[in-house]
Amino acid sequence: MNRLLVSAAHKSSGKTTMTLGLCAALSSTGCQVQPFKKGPDFIDPMWLGMASGRPCYNLDPYLMTEEQIVQLFYRHATAADIALVEGNKGLYDGLTLDGSSSNAALAHLLKLPVLLVIDARGMTRGIAPLILGYQAFDRGLQIGGVILNRVGGSRHESKLRAVIEHYTDVPVLGAVGEEDALAMPERHLGLMPSNEHEHAQEQVQRIGQRIAAQVDLQRIKDLAATAPPLKMPAVPVKADGSRAKPEVRIGLARDKAFGFYYPDDLQALERAGAQLIPFDTLNDQRLPDVDGLFIGGGFPELFLDALHANASLRREIAQAIEAGLPVYAECAGLMYLARTLSWKGRCANMVGVIPGDVELHDKPVGRGYVHLSASNRMPWPGLRGKKVRCHEFHYSEITGLPADTPTAWQVTRGHGIDGLRDGIVHRNVLASYAHLRSLDADGWAPAFVDFVRDCKYSVTSAGQERLGSVVS
Repeated sequence: MNRLLVSAAHKSSGKTTMTLGLCAALSSTGCQVQPFKKGPDFIDPMWLGMASGRPCYNLDPYLMTEEQIVQLFYRHATAADIALVEGNKGLYDGLTLDGSSSNAALAHLLKLPVLLVIDARGMTRGIAPLILGYQAFDRGLQIGGVILNRVGGSRHESKLRAVIEHYTDVPVLGAVGEEDALAMPERHLGLMPSNEHEHAQEQVQRIGQRIAAQVDLQRIKDLAATAPPLKMPAVPVKADGSRAKPEVRIGLARDKAFGFYYPDDLQALERAGAQLIPFDTLNDQRLPDVDGLFIGGGFPELFLDALHANASLRREIAQAIEAGLPVYAECAGLMYLARTLSWKGRCANMVGVIPGDVELHDKPVGRGYVHLSASNRMPWPGLRGKKVRCHEFHYSEITGLPADTPTAWQVTRGHGIDGLRDGIVHRNVLASYAHLRSLDADGWAPAFVDFVRDCKYSVTSAGQERLGSVVS
């Protein structure tokens, strides 16, 4: 299993561009590349998935056990020629003092050789103690090569190479100059998601070509081949009767406004018996024939006019919800279900089933890892009494909610909707700022699918069975 970690001395060193370029460059040679991203992130994995042609999976030491990380990595990496893991922040950065949540700890767990990306602007001889210090800090870690980024020309590159060769034993596997062709598109809140970029595929190909011209791809593959064998942990055998249960159809909002989904979550929904039916909130006038909806994260504020203009879909979603349609909405999905959404002095009508108004601010309202405890208002039986870890990243807040608005989650770490609660409940809707991960057979995905199934086939107090889908 050839594999490596692409990390950096510090954040904003260019490791996303390097990993993206390596995925695209290696894939263009016929190599099957499986990308991974450390930590909670939707945007980088979208780009890495596009560059490799394979879904990018998140490895998060805070939200996952070591066994879950190894199992997920092993399952997908073994089906590829090479696995590339993009780190977050710097190699030794993390939440804990002991480094147990760092990129280095992940490298130890998965036995990953490290490819270190160094922002070389303004550096010459000083690059040697940087590399030596990173080696000395953890002697058990294999820093197998460096890529020099933002190099200021051939003379600068020659000096850097000479210094590194003289003082260290770490090979230079590439030197990449500062150029506009490598710039990743950005706008408010950071990197633009690939689903919003009109020419994303062309940008990926351009970056791949430039990286291929400045990085020794064969030596990258040789470094990945030095990874020692990785043992697959025993997978606990659990009874799973989902295949014997009736399948349900769940509509998935997937367009430029909503695109933040973890691929393993979507796969978990499918394993639990859901057929995912994509729909477009910007252009579809009608909902597809579905038994439930999943509306994930994104940036709906960028599409206020289009979301407001599609009144027929908003009206149909509202009517279906009032008729009992089960819906799970995360972050942007919550914003879409509110009465209005305001940003930069503009206000647009949304679906209107949540009795509150959402406004975006210039600074984050909720950001980071979240701890939730299910209240007695949790609508999904499979999660009642559960405590979960998840994450949030939102610049918006919802106001005007009635004081007696029922919520499914008590927040013990994080912000949610008001610092104490999250998970607004309305009829069969659960709408939260938190982003959940479904990693086990008892995760949120099977709990939601079971709830959708129960809603579809339950018997009303009048003894009448609900017939088929709520929406047709």
